[in-house]
Amino acid sequence: MRGLTIGLACLAVFASGCRRRPAPPKAYAAFVVNNESSTLAEVDLANFRLRATVAVAAHPERVVVRPQRKELWVVSASGAISVVDFPALRVVRNLRVGEGACDLAFSSLGSRAFILDPGKGQIVFIDPDNYKEITRLNLGTPLTDLALTPDGNTLVASCSATNQLFFVKADDRRVLGSVKVGKAPGAMVILTNSSKAFVCDTGQAAISAVDLTTRQLLANIEIGIRPGPVLLKPDAGELFVFGYRGTSMVILDANQDNVEQAYPTGRDPVGGVFQKDPLILYIANAGDGSVMALDVQNRTLLAAVHIGIEPRALALTPDERFLVVADTSASTLAVLRTNPTNLLTTVSVGAKPVDVVVPGWIIQ
Repeated sequence: MRGLTIGLACLAVFASGCRRRPAPPKAYAAFVVNNESSTLAEVDLANFRLRATVAVAAHPERVVVRPQRKELWVVSASGAISVVDFPALRVVRNLRVGEGACDLAFSSLGSRAFILDPGKGQIVFIDPDNYKEITRLNLGTPLTDLALTPDGNTLVASCSATNQLFFVKADDRRVLGSVKVGKAPGAMVILTNSSKAFVCDTGQAAISAVDLTTRQLLANIEIGIRPGPVLLKPDAGELFVFGYRGTSMVILDANQDNVEQAYPTGRDPVGGVFQKDPLILYIANAGDGSVMALDVQNRTLLAAVHIGIEPRALALTPDERFLVVADTSASTLAVLRTNPTNLLTTVSVGAKPVDVVVPGWIIQ
């Protein structure tokens, strides 16, 4: 019996010694837009350090990865787009759009690009291969937001001044029509099958649902809070609408166009991102410096982590192992482990970081 016990103990020691250690993190890079320093910063997520910065057009606000290319298109409030290549991290072209620029959208293969010149009420059509403007479509009224349907066929532009959505054929630039929605329509999400758009009626406590085939208003959904950012769950079954400068969000059924539930958040929820496996929603609360992790299926709060002063934008690494959060007031990028959710470190990136992306590119 004593020999058996010793043998089992030795086997346990051998088995524990043979267990594989967790693999080191992949050398993904996070790219952070710094609004005040007018730079794009590259952070090495294997070693958690600032790797490089590059100057871009003044007052950048957003960074978009061009599909099928290792290019980052940085959109600036000054009315320019800086195209930055990887891995060199150099500006290969600055495209002038106008006095302002916002809401850059690419076709699925990255062969076409569309952007708003909001003050002039124009949609700008861009040839991204040659970094050239093709033409402009003037809709005759200042525009607020722009979205491209997932099938790449239709551009949808909102106008808060006239309470309208405009529909434009993406390939031949034809205006298909318009529809009246709620008060001061702004940001939109579109179902993955391109059948329906939901627009935030920022002038009231409502969301408008619009049929994109008939271009008709389906519903004006009262949600009880003034809508801020809106997210579509990966399976497209639900919408998560954050309250503008509030402390809650509303969850909508995207198929039935009705409110399912109100759920508390931190102060001023401004951004979110879904982890797909398991399904977790991470929420940045700018008003209290926290990030929440919500089990979407069970509506259970898994964690609330204080990460700094004013988190604004979030992104997950492609392997969903890390969450990165741009902290606007602290001028840092917070790096969190996702399982369990906890803060690992912060990296100084530049003045007033406002957006971040993590493509599937590996640093050599």
